[in-house]
Amino acid sequence: MGHDWRMAVQVVLTVLIQIIVSIFVRNSSWLQLIFIAYVIGGTINHTLSLALHELTHNLAFGHSRPMANRLLGFLANLPLGVPASITFKKYHLDHHRFQGDEVYDTDVPTRLEVFLFSTRPGKFVFLLIMPLLYSFRPMFILPKPIHLLEIVNLIIVLAFDVTMWYLFGGKTLSYFFLSTALGLSLHPISGHFIAEHYVFKEGYETYSYYGPLNSITYNVGYHNEHHDFPYIPGRNLPKLRKIAPEYYENLPHYSSWTKVLYDFVMNDNVGPWARVVRETKIGRVSVVSQQEYEKQMKNVVKEAHQE
Repeated sequence: MGHDWRMAVQVVLTVLIQIIVSIFVRNSSWLQLIFIAYVIGGTINHTLSLALHELTHNLAFGHSRPMANRLLGFLANLPLGVPASITFKKYHLDHHRFQGDEVYDTDVPTRLEVFLFSTRPGKFVFLLIMPLLYSFRPMFILPKPIHLLEIVNLIIVLAFDVTMWYLFGGKTLSYFFLSTALGLSLHPISGHFIAEHYVFKEGYETYSYYGPLNSITYNVGYHNEHHDFPYIPGRNLPKLRKIAPEYYENLPHYSSWTKVLYDFVMNDNVGPWARVVRETKIGRVSVVSQQEYEKQMKNVVKEAHQE
């Protein structure tokens, strides 16, 4: 456990690269812009969003320097085009404390999402609009008071957006927005959204990914390891698996996030409903029987198919 200051170097370099690319594409055609935003910008912005995840756990500078982590988060947030750093922290820690809770874990799709996106075309659309779902779901399910740092985050991002637009034009600014929208939707790295907690194998709630994309995503694929020890920086999670193979080697895991996305759409036994969900009780969290939850979700899916 501890922190890893070296991720700050990766964040700074990544932000600089993204800004340089945004300037180079300012005279590109819209088709070229979209292509570059998906292949290069989408990859970079998704890695920056995962840097925000690391910083939520104070893994760059440690718990004794929370503001240093927040400041690095403000920097990592710049190329995303929209403020996310502080708000993500506010909700993500609940995901760890109350994993699967139907209210407090806003990572769990709502019943409306299950109703709308349970068919194969629906699941494809679900993947396409994941950035919107992840952005707005928490505000509808569990609205929280606005924190002062969220306002600071908003001001910093808006100032950056306006500056880039004023200096380099609309296509430069559009590049940032497109990179976020495309990189967090149907993109290979986005497979981690599905791979982490959607139930592909009965009896298992969390899954790790041990593939090459971990090298640029702060090892977010080591997700069982991360949930067991959220204060181990991503760089060290492979060491945990090596130290305690008896706890991780025999668990189901993935080697391809792209295949996870394909299987999510094509496998009729998996969809937005395929989550372990816990019913919220006053003062405590109790587990709903998996059979009862599956029965409820099957009724929702049946209604969606009838529609």
